[in-house]
Amino acid sequence: MTLPLDFRPEAVEEIDATFQWYEEQRAGLGEEFFSAFLQQLNRIQENPEGWAVLYRKVRACPMRRFPYVIYYRLLSDRINIIAVQHGHRHPRAWRRRT
Repeated sequence: MTLPLDFRPEAVEEIDATFQWYEEQRAGLGEEFFSAFLQQLNRIQENPEGWAVLYRKVRACPMRRFPYVIYYRLLSDRINIIAVQHGHRHPRAWRRRT
């Protein structure tokens, strides 16, 4: 059984902003980002303990094609997506959300 995903509002805003930015760079690129993002979410759901704990039970799953990292926390009943941030951002930028 796979656990459901739960998104913090800030993570949703980051996903939307990233989608829009890539669409502005080239039509269809935002869709490619979102597709890659969904594939990575599927990987997280299939193996939620597959990435190392960084801080306060938060794990970091880097995306493959795009330079973004999905920060999430595995809870007993769901997977909480905390942040989706560019890999060049300070790695502790999301910590205020924990």
